[in-house]
Amino acid sequence: MRVGITYDLRQDYLAMGYGEEEAGEFDRADTIDAIAQTLADLGHAPDRVGHVRRLVERLAQGERWDLVFNIAEGLRGYAREAQVPALLEAYDIPYTFSDPLVLALTLHKGHCNRLARSFGVPVADFSVVRTLADVERVTLPYPLFAKPIAEGTGKGVAADSIIREPAALAAVCGRLLARFEQPVLVETYLPGREFTVGVVGTGERARALGALEIVLLAGAEAGVYSYVNKERCEELVHYALVSDDDPVVREATAVALHAWRALGCRDAGRVDLRQDAAGAVRFLEVNPLAGLHPEHSDLPILCQRLGVPYQQLIAWIVESAAERIPRPARPA
Repeated sequence: MRVGITYDLRQDYLAMGYGEEEAGEFDRADTIDAIAQTLADLGHAPDRVGHVRRLVERLAQGERWDLVFNIAEGLRGYAREAQVPALLEAYDIPYTFSDPLVLALTLHKGHCNRLARSFGVPVADFSVVRTLADVERVTLPYPLFAKPIAEGTGKGVAADSIIREPAALAAVCGRLLARFEQPVLVETYLPGREFTVGVVGTGERARALGALEIVLLAGAEAGVYSYVNKERCEELVHYALVSDDDPVVREATAVALHAWRALGCRDAGRVDLRQDAAGAVRFLEVNPLAGLHPEHSDLPILCQRLGVPYQQLIAWIVESAAERIPRPARPA
């Protein structure tokens, strides 16, 4: 197949004047190299397209693909991850990963939590702070945890995200509201073990690959999988492969798969979870556009620990998405 690759390249945005954190969710050049080479190794013809505006240019020139391998994160708005898939749907071009509705919904952690809870997914109690006046209406017991409602890669998450009294809540929410110009999700702090579960497939065919426990090392910001800890994960984080022999891991895996199916995610991704003070596993968020750097990103790291080659992971993603390619009509 001729497979287009849509992505946002970190170095492009840095060259345009955006800061390191603003470009933090975007991909490195070696990630795109790895995906393109793997697609070629699988027998496909990869075509690097780039971000949404370059996709618009290529479509306007009349170009089409059998499938688009989409990992574009987008730059602005709650629906930024949905922009490329929506455009591809307008042109009837199949693509990898979740559809525009799911991508927009899951990026907004407040809406995602409400929907997940309606499906019976265990979610920590939370409030949404849209203005500083909303802080006074937060009635959850301390300690609390605050983060921007629609960011990834730990943006806005730091040691002071763990909040133990009202003055700190007002200060942190004020800082996040001003810095990210979006609401703040305030939730019950979950002090227990943290896991990320890898999932491949769609619907009833989806299956959990396994789980990693996020273990913070000496020198890491304590108690929180923060932006700094993620960016310096090689020195600050240990990703421990954990087994379903552990009942907590079994619970985390079951919750992750339930959330993945309930929210309508497709092809591959990750679900993040953490134990509450009583030891029960709670859903944190789902990442339907998980990072795919062969050595730096959580999902490929999990596959490495399981002995699953990177090529197999990419093949699973393509095979799952290819099921949505329309079949040619049989002659009468």
